[in-house]
Amino acid sequence: MNNSYVHGYDPRENIRLQDQASTLVKLLHSDTRYSTGSAVLEAGCGVGAQTVTLAGNSPGAVITAIDVSRDSLVQARTTILAAGAGNVSFTQADILHPPFDEESFDHVFVCFVLEHLPSPVDALMSLKLLIRPGGTITVIEGDHGSVCFHPDSEDARRAINCQIELQSRSGGNALIGRELYPLLCRAGFSGVRVSPRMVYADASRPDLVEGFTKKTFTAMIEGVREKALACGLSDSTAFDRGVRDLYRTAQPGGVFCYTFFKACAVAC
Repeated sequence: MNNSYVHGYDPRENIRLQDQASTLVKLLHSDTRYSTGSAVLEAGCGVGAQTVTLAGNSPGAVITAIDVSRDSLVQARTTILAAGAGNVSFTQADILHPPFDEESFDHVFVCFVLEHLPSPVDALMSLKLLIRPGGTITVIEGDHGSVCFHPDSEDARRAINCQIELQSRSGGNALIGRELYPLLCRAGFSGVRVSPRMVYADASRPDLVEGFTKKTFTAMIEGVREKALACGLSDSTAFDRGVRDLYRTAQPGGVFCYTFFKACAVAC
């Protein structure tokens, strides 16, 4: 698996992921709970930002979290220990070559992972082999093409496109949210259901303005500045104008919208 993560692994990215997870708990996790005794695999747990909520929502489930990055797993273990969750174990593993027997799990959970993979269908097919017949997979992804905001800004859109292009060059797809239905169907899952989950932030929702518009999305775009400049995708003046205009959408009178997509499907 290509483990090139376009956002990097520095501490600022860890903080951004934690901010994103805490801000989006209700939107993304409110309808995901696993029964007591269920064997659940979180594929691509990263620094454990989503793992904490999974463990908290399903305290009776037995959760195995895997990631290809050893450093991320160290952070994930620390996060889970701090949360006091005792139902999670961690294993360093590649999603395409997981060290588990077929039909080892009742459910698989994948969040913000497929967007970074050059072959998402292959990953889904690999995970499908691990699910017992009748078990489920849940996949959550964003789609940077869903962004809309006020005041509008061509500079901001160009800055966002820099991130999209960088992710594409790394073998990923920042627009993958819209593709979850066909991807899961191609991987052989049945009963695929996809629901859009929109984040809408204006001054009447200061928690979302702070947690998502500023600390999640704009921080993500701001975080690829040096890579974008080094690759010649923008110059410093234009990119900085774009970031400035994204922050402007978080000011009074500004509006920011983004759509995530959550898919659930059954392994036959």
